[in-house]
Amino acid sequence: MTIPLEKKVPMLNNFHTYLYQEEWCFTESHEKDRQVLEDFPTISLEFRNLAQEYREVISDICHRMGVGMAEFLEKKVGSIKEWDQYCHYVAGLVGIGLSRLFSASQLEDPEVGRDTELANSMGLFLQKTNIIRDYLEDTQEGRAFWPREAWSQFASRLEDLAQPEKLESALSCLNLLVTDALRHVPDVIAYLSRLRNQSVFNFCAIPQVMAIATLSTCYNNPMVFQGVVKIRKGQAVTLMMEATNMRAVQTIIAQYSQEILKKVSLTDPSRDKTLHILALIQEKSNLPQPGLSSRSHHLSPMYLSAAMLLAALSWQYLSTTAGQAQGTGDMH
Repeated sequence: MTIPLEKKVPMLNNFHTYLYQEEWCFTESHEKDRQVLEDFPTISLEFRNLAQEYREVISDICHRMGVGMAEFLEKKVGSIKEWDQYCHYVAGLVGIGLSRLFSASQLEDPEVGRDTELANSMGLFLQKTNIIRDYLEDTQEGRAFWPREAWSQFASRLEDLAQPEKLESALSCLNLLVTDALRHVPDVIAYLSRLRNQSVFNFCAIPQVMAIATLSTCYNNPMVFQGVVKIRKGQAVTLMMEATNMRAVQTIIAQYSQEILKKVSLTDPSRDKTLHILALIQEKSNLPQPGLSSRSHHLSPMYLSAAMLLAALSWQYLSTTAGQAQGTGDMH
């Protein structure tokens, strides 16, 4: 966030080319994660050692993501459609890129990499969950990620939603955005049901069940506007242990969608839309799915530990990567 726009925009647009430059690095950052830029030759060397089919995917995703980040450096997230586009640039493209790598490595079928709509939804669901949960932290830091189309229905300024007298309006806005995020869950279920490799499945599934548990905690919860909302550590460990096959994931999703359903108010402005998407999620969650239905019983504790650590790190990355662009410093 300490890099001026006139320097940052060209760097974002050209970042994918730095992967092929042996000596490129950036030493002018003062952020806590500056080591990534200062020691970039280590990263780019590993990139250049990859097979060509992997390099092509990574370079393409970096290019598209950099262009998208540069676009949102100079404009706010206005409409819900722009919110989708913003989340596509910073997270949906990650889902698309990973899916293409899963298929290129033949760990998964070609259709996993080809279906960019489902892969995009995987990223959007995680990113929207983080944006919804981190309202207070972001607004206190001067970052605005909630789309104006949503919050302008309930307040004249986004930060006004944190005022105690605005609580009812704030909860209505919160529930509207949770409902919007939930519309990606049917795609998440469809995506996960296609996976055949156990390691890939764990890596993808665990962050998704963490996300729906987080949304359930956030829904209609005043604490979103007063402090930090997190799922309990024991709850997180249980989810990591259980989300290793499709049947278990469907059960978890159904459970948390039921929890949200119990909290839907008769007077909530988004009530009808919320009930509709929850019914659809329940329908998708109750369908028997092929694939990884019972394989987790044959996995060693060491393998499960490694897989869960990898998934936890990916979730932690998406949860803590705050402020990567947008004017005052807000590419989430």
